[in-house]
Amino acid sequence: MTTTTYTALPIPAAALGELRVSDDSGRALSPFTAGDGAPVDSVGSPLRCCLRAVEEGERVALVSYAPLRRWAADSGAAPGAYDEAGPVFVHADACAGPDAAAGTYPFARPGALRTLRRYDAGGHIVGGRLLEIPADAAAGFDRALDEAFAVPEVALVHVRAVEYGCFQFEVRRPAQEPAGDALTATGPARRTHSA
Repeated sequence: MTTTTYTALPIPAAALGELRVSDDSGRALSPFTAGDGAPVDSVGSPLRCCLRAVEEGERVALVSYAPLRRWAADSGAAPGAYDEAGPVFVHADACAGPDAAAGTYPFARPGALRTLRRYDAGGHIVGGRLLEIPADAAAGFDRALDEAFAVPEVALVHVRAVEYGCFQFEVRRPAQEPAGDALTATGPARRTHSA
């Protein structure tokens, strides 16, 4: 029996610090108060800094984020044309990040559609999968991620909303533990199951 743990990763803290000055398209941060309707109605939208929904009255910003570019800079990958940037909501000021006790995969509303885009260590797309989130969202994500990481070339998976293509969160291939056959990963939002 193999126990697998997948961790939904938020935007890394160092990247958030940079995005709060200038986003990945070179625009200065333009914060606003959620719920006042300007520049967009953001209440309920996913925050990629802490992996929860925007609440009314919070200071947030809509920034351009290039998740693959950021990962490639740290890993030495060269994604070339696969690099892309898109809009994400973040808190305008530093936050505590994801709540480790919150449970499992964020933004997992049953019936919502997600694309799980697979990348290799070079930053190239090596497949993908459409997921309609089932009633048991954790089991649905686990199956889809099991399938992704069963392909040896897959180094990480980006989970994106189908409707707008927006980046939701990242999951990296779990690291092999030296003792036994358990695969583990560390981070704020984990889901563990036995296969």
